[in-house]
Amino acid sequence: MFKREFWVKYFPADVRNRKVVEFMELKQGNMTVAEYAAKFESLSAFSPYYNTLEAEYDKCVKFESGLRPE
Repeated sequence: MFKREFWVKYFPADVRNRKVVEFMELKQGNMTVAEYAAKFESLSAFSPYYNTLEAEYDKCVKFESGLRPE
């Protein structure tokens, strides 16, 4: 209950939605793998689907697909 109220008060829906879109479009680009991993983890908090045990495999696939080929 506290977590929900905190999110509503400090992260309005439009901000959360922009973070979800940013997460879904996240690519490594010019970041190091460590920087990409940190950004991936921080943004994934805004995408409830990827924070379940059932979605662990999908989260791994999403992470790998955002990495540069090399």
